[in-house]
Amino acid sequence: MTAKIISGTETAKVIREELKVEVAELTEKTGVVPGLVTILVGEDPASQSYVAAKNKTAHALGIHSEQVTLDAETSEEELLSIVDKYNKDDKIHGILVQLPLPKHIHDNKVLEAIDPNKDVDGFHPINVGRMMLGEKCFLPCTPHGVLELLARSGTETSGAEVVVVGRSNIVGKPVANLMLQKRDGGNATVTLCHTRTKDMDFHTKRADILIVAAGVPNMIKADQVKEGVVVIDVGVNRIGMTESGKAKLAGDVDFASVKEKAAAITPVPGGVGPMTITMLMKNTLQAARQYAGVA
Repeated sequence: MTAKIISGTETAKVIREELKVEVAELTEKTGVVPGLVTILVGEDPASQSYVAAKNKTAHALGIHSEQVTLDAETSEEELLSIVDKYNKDDKIHGILVQLPLPKHIHDNKVLEAIDPNKDVDGFHPINVGRMMLGEKCFLPCTPHGVLELLARSGTETSGAEVVVVGRSNIVGKPVANLMLQKRDGGNATVTLCHTRTKDMDFHTKRADILIVAAGVPNMIKADQVKEGVVVIDVGVNRIGMTESGKAKLAGDVDFASVKEKAAAITPVPGGVGPMTITMLMKNTLQAARQYAGVA
């Protein structure tokens, strides 16, 4: 068996075309142009690249995009004042503070300062609570992207054994919660594995759907999965440089071996990554609709 490739690049392209039409319709009907501000503190190359991609995508979809770039020495108080400014700006419907922040700034304090109605990353405790309860909210972008990949690839989740490897607040915990909820794309039986899990292979071998977000390159091998599993690899790990001088990337799953047993698998790069930015745009459109009163 050689797995079907679940392409995040292609799926994101389809969704972005849908969003482009919806943004234009909202603007035409209400005069509201969805607005997104990205706030970057410091000069982390990965963060700079990610923010640039977000702004480029927003522009392509007709979303108004602003970027604020601050020195790494920026104080927490100054950053909070900028967040407050955009909380009150009617042209901006989504606020994204790029993580990680410098060590002298408390991530949680900044994230909690964002108006929950503009929290398009889905990290504010109010949105996290709403998500846990199955209420309408901004879903965190990467878990939301995982759900879209499963749905649009025709993967049945209802009644499935889903194993999530990784318990981060950004991916592992929320995606596990979403998969077990009584909803389309959920209704699964979910096991959450982590660094203290005993006999992880026992769990991964039972998975009908395996979602790996542990941040360890190639940690899941072919002998740890069963035939016909659907694998969503969230990991993006730099493992060196290519001959052309670009970063060489690997997922958390040993793609070459696992694809010979899996029914379907996401690649790295080109899997979950493109979906994360696309779901950010979807959340920004949702925020603008709420502002316009047509959500």
